[in-house]
Amino acid sequence: MRQRWSTDDIPDQQGRTAVITGANTGIGFETAKALAVRGAAVTLAVRDPAQGKRAAEAITATEPTAQVRVQHLDLSSLASIRSATAEIRTEHPRIDLLINNAGVMYTPRRTITADGFELQMGTNHLGHFALTALLWDLLPPDPASRVVTVSSAGHRMGGPIDVDDLDWQRRTYNKTAAYGHSKLANLLFTYELHRRVGNGGPLALAAHPGGADTTGSRQAMAHNSLLTRTAFAAIRPLLLQSPVMGALPVLRAATDPQARGGQYYGPRGFQQSKGHPIAVQSSAASHDPELQRRLWNLSEQLTGTSIPA
Repeated sequence: MRQRWSTDDIPDQQGRTAVITGANTGIGFETAKALAVRGAAVTLAVRDPAQGKRAAEAITATEPTAQVRVQHLDLSSLASIRSATAEIRTEHPRIDLLINNAGVMYTPRRTITADGFELQMGTNHLGHFALTALLWDLLPPDPASRVVTVSSAGHRMGGPIDVDDLDWQRRTYNKTAAYGHSKLANLLFTYELHRRVGNGGPLALAAHPGGADTTGSRQAMAHNSLLTRTAFAAIRPLLLQSPVMGALPVLRAATDPQARGGQYYGPRGFQQSKGHPIAVQSSAASHDPELQRRLWNLSEQLTGTSIPA
């Protein structure tokens, strides 16, 4: 496999449509920009339309012919997801790429969504599960058609996931573990979707950005002590890479003709923290078929959506 895959390797995206969640900043923005520059029609699905508009303007400033639209989407609300997917369906008879990128990280207190879900699990996994289900029939059965879900190296944090207590009602809330479980759920979802669909397409893949210096990571660090923040600021350049580099694993999963369903892409450097993207390994827990099935069935029940095999 190529060791230094970059945006220069993205095939022509003319005639293709991509929907990217959380595309107003960070990894999502750089992913949207790269795809738009290569010719894709890109929908920025964002919680704040004003920020989305500014992101769209920044993309068209770089590529004046870029096709970019903004779609309001709050992944913490099933009602918003249903409304957004209805609007997307009126705009696009087909979607070639669905990139489940948006997320919340390290919420300091246990917060519940309007639908009763713990915020990190509700947004990062359940929201994307519902979004994928409600747009699934727009994805053609072609290996070039893909669902890419952005996980994290943090999927290894927090110990075993408790499928019977996703909302942390019976345990003391732990923001780090809750985040790690939501990112593990992203992988369990991807691998189960791949098992159900196979390599005929659409392909289900996952990616993680490594240590990316994004707004989300900075906001997450803001909840820590002054000492921790000061120490991390000093070593940040050694541990983190730019959002441009962090987007490369997502872009490779989305566009590399050699990619296969069920693969997981991340940086090739030490502990998958920095570097150009390659296929990497995820935790043993993420490959537990029984856990995958249990989470899938529960996700269908909680969201009231399903993805046909």
